[in-house]
Amino acid sequence: MNGIPSGFSDYVADGCDRCAFIRSYLARHGVESVVLPVEEKNHVYVKFPTSQYNPQFRIKTVIAHYDRVPGSPGANDNSAANFCLMDWAERLANRSDFHNVRLLFSDGEEFASGGVESQGAFSLASLFKRLGITNDDVYVFDCMGRGTIPILRKTVLPLAVPYAFRTRFAALEERAEALLRRSASQRWLTLPFAYSDNAGFIACGIPAVAVTMLPEDEANAYLAALIKEKSLENYIVNHIVDAKSDAEAKEKLLKLQSMVPETWKLINTKNDTERTLTAESFAVFASILDVLADEKTLIS
Repeated sequence: MNGIPSGFSDYVADGCDRCAFIRSYLARHGVESVVLPVEEKNHVYVKFPTSQYNPQFRIKTVIAHYDRVPGSPGANDNSAANFCLMDWAERLANRSDFHNVRLLFSDGEEFASGGVESQGAFSLASLFKRLGITNDDVYVFDCMGRGTIPILRKTVLPLAVPYAFRTRFAALEERAEALLRRSASQRWLTLPFAYSDNAGFIACGIPAVAVTMLPEDEANAYLAALIKEKSLENYIVNHIVDAKSDAEAKEKLLKLQSMVPETWKLINTKNDTERTLTAESFAVFASILDVLADEKTLIS
């Protein structure tokens, strides 16, 4: 993929039935899918032939949400990732060897006002848990349409998290780092950013990592700001401003907001349009996905 694909404008248009669009796009490219309704959320599950799975190796569950907030085209959040994954699904379906990819377009990521348990991924992960699907490598991709620097989310697990989960999570992070090293991206970073669908899986005891993308200048500035301003990470991840008074809080908030990457300021706004995307991002993400398809980890 060498640029913004044909049909993208229709997908980000106001009123687009994005669930139906994904399924129709996949079908036109010879890929079967089904709607997986879970607690009033409609996830799209891509069906690959059973011959493309080998039980000796770990399953790689790949997730990207397709919902968007009202009033936002959602070009970067999360249409760019959706299109890359739809085209990847066609490449996967045409492979002659196994890939062990479980691919889902999730619903309900943007509407988690009641906390992580109201997130569509939480109910999806709960279903996985009931079905005994707890040992997949879960990769969440969110906002992959601007820049060329992949960002692996820095995740600090609470102290109360059991040692066994912590060990499994660390192993998955190592595999994610290896994935980014092997992709065509010449540079990648591990930095804090807001939770995505990985939050729902982690809350259900299933390790999940998240990856996003930033332009190089924004990534560099954000990295420098994190070193300079220690409270920035807490603001980015938890939306918390530590201050002793309202006046101090207002001043601190303005300072922290000025340090947020421009890419993230566009999220969930009317300005998250196709014009803000960078064509090279699609090629970088496609490379990451193709390396992931080739990744084979024996089940120990």
